[in-house]
Amino acid sequence: MRFSRNDSATYLAAQLAKTFSKALSKRAATFGFSPGQFPILLELWHEDGLTQRQLLDRVDVEQATLANTLARMERDSLIQRKPHPKDRRAQIIELTETGRELEMQAISASKATDDAMLATLLKFERQLLLEYMSRTIEASRTET
Repeated sequence: MRFSRNDSATYLAAQLAKTFSKALSKRAATFGFSPGQFPILLELWHEDGLTQRQLLDRVDVEQATLANTLARMERDSLIQRKPHPKDRRAQIIELTETGRELEMQAISASKATDDAMLATLLKFERQLLLEYMSRTIEASRTET
């Protein structure tokens, strides 16, 4: 029996993730952010002034990846770090004015990417795809 990668959800999911990331990268570059920064920006737009630990708990990335991403975001003037008032080891991560102003453009870029990538799907198919993806992700969290 021959195995086809097109019958593998693992393979197809990885390819889909790469395709979405490339498409978002093109749009995001014009606004000054990267797909890897988007989840962090979303969290900070929702609640500014989080610690790195709080961000780590909310965004599904490794500690080293988050640290590197935050360093790039600070370099690009999207965030600033301030000393934590009660914990000398921690820092508060806040959006800069540039980071705050990016919100509508970044969300629009993300939505435009979704619309372009899912243009061939009917509305109910798109909703089902999102539901299936969410359920699969949630199920994988209980497995590990």
